[in-house]
Amino acid sequence: MPREFAVAVASLTGVRLRPEVSAEPIKPPQRLAPWSFALAVDLVQDGVPMDGVSGRLVLLHDPAGHESWHGTMRLVGYATAGMDPEIGWDPLLAQVGWSWLTDALRGHAARYTAPAGTVTQTASTRFGELADPASLLDLELRASWTPLDRDLAPHLRAWGDLLCTAAGLPPAGVSGLPARRGDR
Repeated sequence: MPREFAVAVASLTGVRLRPEVSAEPIKPPQRLAPWSFALAVDLVQDGVPMDGVSGRLVLLHDPAGHESWHGTMRLVGYATAGMDPEIGWDPLLAQVGWSWLTDALRGHAARYTAPAGTVTQTASTRFGELADPASLLDLELRASWTPLDRDLAPHLRAWGDLLCTAAGLPPAGVSGLPARRGDR
């Protein structure tokens, strides 16, 4: 294993994350680069996985580099989240979803270059035995970027924050607003 890759992997393990974020190593893809490492990054509440939000973060390393990567390392992220119908139909949701990533990276001072990705909104209508709930709205974000530092902890923290934002959780250190009187 190349030392540069080993250092980067070590920086992704044992990272202190928000209490709602869990990161566990999983089997990485084998054909994208000579070296790879992957984490399942999910949200938990009271130790139980939260429904409707999940993510993956993959580190790729090719000692020869890739022209499109602008380096020898690439982080690839995948996130999916169920959306509330009030925002799920918003025509600006894709741009907002992408800003969740760039804002989180900036907020954690995670230096990077060559960002690329897609944000997809999907609507599903269920019928028959699958009719509850009748409609589902999902946001799927696929992104990749080249980290400029070998300490990748800020990138992992940013990915966790992206998932928290997609789930509608308040920023770290901020309490949710209490319910209005009429909502109780």
